[in-house]
Amino acid sequence: MSEPLFYESWTGIARTLVVGSAAYVLLILLLRASGKRTLSKMNAFDLVVTVALGSTLATVLLDKNVPLADGVTALALLIYLQWAITWSSVRFGKVQAVVKAEPTLLVKDGQYLPQAMQRQRVTEEEIVAAIRQSGKSDISAVDMVVLETDGSLSVVPR
Repeated sequence: MSEPLFYESWTGIARTLVVGSAAYVLLILLLRASGKRTLSKMNAFDLVVTVALGSTLATVLLDKNVPLADGVTALALLIYLQWAITWSSVRFGKVQAVVKAEPTLLVKDGQYLPQAMQRQRVTEEEIVAAIRQSGKSDISAVDMVVLETDGSLSVVPR
């Protein structure tokens, strides 16, 4: 006999509604308890944690073999690990070096730095767009352009 495609039972739907609502509320409470840093602009580490949280929540919602308590424990563990790593990275430079990339200078004194751009895979067009978004007309009006740790481009005018 094949698996049901559109409908299995009202019990399955009720479980998804109850467990999903409870897991969602508990996830929000855990995120609020973990502090603003968990929800800040994301670097690569934050993105991985966010994807893991989403995957865990989806598993709790849809896998009948995963009890709500197990799923919430997994969510809490991921959030705790995120908190512990960010706490450590603020206090210990070596942890920060592993978790967070350094900003990269791409333009200095109005001149492109081609080696840095190539290493970071940033094109001149992307830099020019960032310069325009900052309200400047061209690269000569810029002292520096920095690729920040979250992937954004900061423009420092002359």
